[in-house]
Formats: sequence, C-alpha cells, structure tokens
Amino acid sequence: MRLPLLTNRQAAWLLCASVVALCAPVAAHAQATAPQPETSQEATASNRPDDIIITAQKREQTLRDVPQSVSVVSQAVLERQQAASFQDYVALIPGLSLQQPAPGNARLVLRGVNTGGVSATVAVYVDDVPFGSSSGLVNGSGLAADLDTFDIARIEVLRGPQGTLYGASSLGGVLKFVTNAPDTKALVLRARGGVETTKGGEASYNGAAVVNLPLGDTLAIRATGYYRKVGGYVDSIGTAGSLVENDINGNEVYGGRVSALFTPTRNLSIQLTANVQKIDARSSSGVETDPASYQPFYGRLSHSLFEPERSRTDYRIYSGTIGLDLGFAKLTSVSSYATLDRRFLFDETYVGRVAGFGAFCPATLPLCNFVNRQQNRIRKFTEEVRLSSNGTSTIDWLVGGYYTRETGLISTHFNVDDPANSQPTGPFALLQTTGLDSKYREYAGFANATWHITDRFDLTLGGRYAHNSQNGQQNAETLGTVATFAPLNSSEDVFTYSIAPRFELSKHVAIYARVAKGYRPGGPNVVSVPFVPGTPLTFKSDSTINYEAGIKADTLGGALSVDLSGFRIDWSRIQLFQLINNTGVNTNGGKAISQGFEATITARPTDGLVFAANAAYTDAHLTQNTDLLAVGGRKGDALPYTPRVAVNLSGDYQWVLGGTVKAFVGGTVRVVGEQITDYDPGYAAANGRQRRIPSYNVVDLRAGLDFGKATLEIYARNLTNARGIVDVSAIQSGVGSIPNGAVSTSFIRPRTIGLSLTVGY
Repeated sequence: MRLPLLTNRQAAWLLCASVVALCAPVAAHAQATAPQPETSQEATASNRPDDIIITAQKREQTLRDVPQSVSVVSQAVLERQQAASFQDYVALIPGLSLQQPAPGNARLVLRGVNTGGVSATVAVYVDDVPFGSSSGLVNGSGLAADLDTFDIARIEVLRGPQGTLYGASSLGGVLKFVTNAPDTKALVLRARGGVETTKGGEASYNGAAVVNLPLGDTLAIRATGYYRKVGGYVDSIGTAGSLVENDINGNEVYGGRVSALFTPTRNLSIQLTANVQKIDARSSSGVETDPASYQPFYGRLSHSLFEPERSRTDYRIYSGTIGLDLGFAKLTSVSSYATLDRRFLFDETYVGRVAGFGAFCPATLPLCNFVNRQQNRIRKFTEEVRLSSNGTSTIDWLVGGYYTRETGLISTHFNVDDPANSQPTGPFALLQTTGLDSKYREYAGFANATWHITDRFDLTLGGRYAHNSQNGQQNAETLGTVATFAPLNSSEDVFTYSIAPRFELSKHVAIYARVAKGYRPGGPNVVSVPFVPGTPLTFKSDSTINYEAGIKADTLGGALSVDLSGFRIDWSRIQLFQLINNTGVNTNGGKAISQGFEATITARPTDGLVFAANAAYTDAHLTQNTDLLAVGGRKGDALPYTPRVAVNLSGDYQWVLGGTVKAFVGGTVRVVGEQITDYDPGYAAANGRQRRIPSYNVVDLRAGLDFGKATLEIYARNLTNARGIVDVSAIQSGVGSIPNGAVSTSFIRPRTIGLSLTVGY
C-alpha cells in the first residue's frame, strides 16, 4: 500500500499550516504557566539540569557530579522526536556517528575511533548488561544492537575510553540503554501508534504498548511490546536483467520486554528481565550511484537485485540483578545470558556472472543465480559482582569482579540457485562453504574511588586488570575439496586506568579533567600460515589514552545549561582488516589521534520555550601509514565515517490552549560535515586520496496537541529530502561488481511525513 506522496512544497505547507494553526493563540497565552517540554538532550522528568540522574559510574549520580563527558537523551525527547532507532537519535549526541548499510547491520563511532576493523570500538550496554561480541572473530563491529527505544528511560552515551568500569571494546566509549524498572507504587497503561509516508516509497506503521502492574507492596511486573513496519523506497528496475520490483528494502521490527521486581525486605531487591527483538529485512538500502558524484543512476533510487535478499537479526537478553543493602555498602550481582543471531542472503549474481561462474550452472538453465547465505551467531554469559560504599564517608568506593564466556560462529554458503524458486540447484549447488567457530573468555577485577578532598574538590581514581583467552578454528570446502586449518589460540593481560579531578567553582558550575585508558582485545588469526604465507598467527589488542577537560554549568536559575569538553585521544597498535595474498586477516597497524571539542547548550528563556544546540568538531587522522597495498590508509588521512563538523540545532515551544490542553511546536536542523569512507587501497592509489562523502543538512519539524491522557503529533523528518550518505560499500566498489561501474551508496531515509497518537493512564 502506498499513501499519496507529497512534493517538497506540499510537505512544507502541510507542516507550516499545522504550526500556524497551533501558534494562533500564542499571544493570548504567552504568559500562561505551562510545564516546559522535555526537548533538550539533557531533559528528564524535571526541567532542572542538576536533577538529571545517571549511572555512568555504576552508581546513581547527578550528571554534573560525573567527571567525564556524558550525553543523556531522555524518554520524552526520544518520543517527541520519533526516535526509535540509531538513525533517528545519533544526531542528538555530539561526537557520535553511524555507518549503516542495512537494518541490523550498524557500526557506531565515537570521537572518530574507527578504521573499519572487524571488532567494535563502542560497547553497547542494556542497563548493566554488555550486549554484543568482545571478540574480533564474529564481525561484531557491524552488529551493534539497534534496540527499539519505546519505554526506555534514557540513553546514556559515555565518550572516550571506559576501560575501567566497562572493560573490553569500550576504547571509543559506551552507549547504554537504561530501561524503566517495574514500579510497585503505580499502575501504568500506555499505548502509542502511528503511520508514515515516505517520498517514493510505501507506507510505514508502528504500534507499542506498556503496562506496569503492582502486585502488592513487594512485587511489580512491567511488560512492553512493539511493532514497526518500515516501508521500502528503493526499487529494482531490471538493469542488466535484474528483477523488476518496487520498495525492495522494507523491514519489520518487533519485540518486547518483561521485567519483574521483587523486594521482600527493605534491604533486598531482585529483578528479572527478558528482552526480545527481531529485525526482518529485505534488501539493503544500497543505491547504485556514480562513483564520483554519488548521484543515483537511472534517475531514481534503484538497486539491481537478481534474487530476493532477506535477513533476520534476533536479539535475546536475559538478566537477573540482585541488590543487598549491607548498611556500610551495597552488594550487587548482575547475571546475564544473551544471544545474537543474524542470518542473511546476499545476492551476488552479477558478480558471479562477470567472474565466469556461469560454467557451474545446470545445463537445463540458461542463467542461474549466485547467492551468499551467511549466519553470525553469538552466545554470551556474563557475571558481575560489585560492592559499593553507601556514600556517607569522605571516600566513595566501588570494587568488583567480572567474568564472561562467549562462543561465536560465522558460517557461509556460496550457492548456485534456480531463479524460478530461489533454491540451490544442480551438481554444483554448493560452490563453497566456510565456517569459523570461536570462544572467548575474560576475567577481570576493577576498583573505583572518589576522594572528596574538600567540599568542592574531588579526585576519582579507577583501575581494572583483565585477562582474556581465545581460540578459533576455521573449516572450508570448495567444490568438494576440504581444507584443514589448525586451531589457533591467544591470550592477553591488560591493565586500564582512569584519573579524574573535579572542582566546583560554585554550586552550579564544575570543571573537570580526565585521563583514561581503554582497550580492545586482540585474538588469533584462524587462517593458518601454510595456506596463506605471511599471515600473522595472532593480532594484538589496541588501546586508546584519552586526555579530556570540560565544564558543566547551569546558570540564571536553570535558564541556561552549558556542557563543554575538549579532548585528545592517542590510539596505538590500531587493529586493521587487510588482504594478504587475497585473504582477509586481522592485523595491527600504527597510530592515530583524534582531537577536538564537543558542546551542548540548552536555553530556557521562558516557560515552555527551549532552545538546544549541540556541536562537535573532530580532527581524527592517521599519524602513520598503514600497509598501502593491503589497507590504503596514509599518514594524515582522516579516520572513516567521522565528520569533522557536526551541528544540531533545535527549538521547541509548548503552551496552554485552555484547561488541560497544551500545544507544542518544534524543529531541528542538522549539519553533518564531509567524511571519508572505509579505506580503499585501489582508489587511494589511483586518486591520491580516500573516497570522500559530501556534507549534508537535514531539517525536521513537529507539532501537536497534548490532552493530558492523549497526545497527537504530526511530524516531518528530512523535510527537504536531503541525500545524506551513511555508507558506501567497499565490498561493492570494485569495477564490474555492480552493473555499469556503479558503487553501492546508502542514504538517509527520504522525506517522511508521519502522524502519531499516544494514550496513557
């Protein structure tokens, strides 16, 4: 089903008409007292910035008391800006960028710490549970958990390495989903639904609901469910004999969360939680474009698809948290078991035909398809036990231990398929299969302490010792010939630390400095030397050291809030993915630095009116050459997918129309500066530079009515239909891999107009 499409002018008039209709009573009600809307990046249920409570240091603290750079996006902001996924809210967080060619396939980048390797540089947490791989053997860098944000209390983003409290793979920072816990005091019933239309695409729908049910004074259950159907907007138009089909890149997201809280005594709490989410997607959002200008070929957003692509990404997180108040300290145990499964079918028909694989087609088929069926699987158990002081002494302290056991699998099958039924066919139906089994174990002990030297001066120190061991084994079969690879192992011992003094200039102004180290585990290269000469047996961990200083202030009775930070990150032994004798392996390169500043400023000049601005300047570049033939990164090259400048400006106004009815309007302008893609040695050698991504601007508008128990909102995202680029596929950038020499480019979603309704009790 398609809803009527709007031109840019029609869309603008529609939103403007809504704004004018709502703004008409402003003069009469400008002096009326109305609650301020939660629209800044640091707004919570209270509009006082000093009331923002976060858990960045694994204890509840106000945002201003934490001596490091942290951004907070509240539930109210997420809902007001219709931010359900990474692409929706990444722009709200200074220094955070995203590379995402398809749903379920996302790489997060903080402060430019990225060279396109296979391991993640940003750790993702759900409450106190790490989710995703700590290993470099399961392609974890592109599997960041894109969880739906409905009924999320807030998102905390901790910049710079967080190795002391969060451990492996947090050398760039941490993104933390903080969920709403069950409440034994109040019954909550709330539902949300909406519909959208996207320029050139099909309609989208979404619905979600939450219930919080107190079952006496000591027990409560909270359950959340959601569903999103996201319409496609990329077509396959028959190029080079491909399919003719519209909207091939649609997807569905559905799942939920159930949590039970039991407090049998005042000092004991037990919380059990289960999170489940599925992302069912069709083709990627890649569009065939000119390799120089990135303008779409054929005058439209198209992708040559010979066999229908599909993928399914499943998230499962089961956790139990026990808290026991011992009087002098609190004992906390967090146990979790999490799974991540991603299965996808990738169409490689055009590549296969160009490469001459047609000889493997059955004699009965004039043409056949070539597809890559792949599975990524992660199983992860974690246990963390920590003891933290009660906060009544001169020194606040925390000590703890951590253990994780992870198994991973990458399995691929390269098949010859019958185009009539999309099933393997013929004597060479399975051209090649490969498998990689891996195991990762880690033990760690950590401690953190804040010494309140005076009423105004604190010093926070932290340290973590970790030991990890890994092993992996690869198998392969090509046209019936089995290759035997020897199992390989690795182990490492790592120490990370943090030092952070903080000084209060006044009750509402604090300055801080921080030096911290983070790391990312190395591991074995499972392709053995006899098969690929020159392959190192293992690759080592890389590390970052962050130097940071900042100021956090709110002045004029809370009318103005300022959060400024400057940083420099030294990155050494950078992990890289490179080709050795045409085989991809993990290696260590040289060094890089990332330096710059971030700013978040929120102004509340009058009741109901909020202006917010965040900006980041990031100069992230290599300070040594990589292997120019295998990787292509040269000294001075920027680090991939890191805009040097990114700015987000927003304004929101809310006022009383009459009685309990309020109206609100708002808008956001985003500016994303020039970036580069992943390093491409062939392109760099031919052009003397890396492939660049041009800057772009995005405009969003929103307006609505709040009736107390119901809220109706109309909104437009990407009003001007900007074509901001979020991925240029390195795999598909070679000559002949896409018809007519195109490259595969993924853009932000075209202009989308939506309507949502939220009701609650």
